[in-house]
Amino acid sequence: MANQKLDGLDKQILKLIAADARIPFLEVARACDVSGAAIHQRIQKLTNMGVLNGSQFIIEPEKLGYETCAFIGLNLKNPEDFDTVVAELKQIPEVTECHYTTGNFDMFIKIYAQNNHHLLTIIHDKLQPLGLSSSQTLISFHSAFERQLPIMEMMDMDD
Repeated sequence: MANQKLDGLDKQILKLIAADARIPFLEVARACDVSGAAIHQRIQKLTNMGVLNGSQFIIEPEKLGYETCAFIGLNLKNPEDFDTVVAELKQIPEVTECHYTTGNFDMFIKIYAQNNHHLLTIIHDKLQPLGLSSSQTLISFHSAFERQLPIMEMMDMDD
């Protein structure tokens, strides 16, 4: 799956839609000097290859009252329970990411809470019953930046 072979048109399309997912396909077509149908076909190809995975609006958690963002490293009493714990974590709406990791933790999650008290309630009532041997919580004061991977720069290395 790694090292998908993409041509220059694919890379140009990816750069444009990564910058603005709402850009009209006809505008992409004009910028790439191809037909709208060609863009539709390429988008479908990139989706089928797994290079593109949907599109979405980004919701700002703070605007909805979720003022606390935390990263929590989890260690399980029984590491063979990974699949069960992941399924349970998916049922907790405040958990927005879950990663299997190396190092000091079995997995690492990102969570949003309304405030520190809400975070404590989630940890105590929803996470601890999952069979944790330990956890470590890091509260984020503010995200300095978030971004997409640089399409052209990264992928030019494969040419």
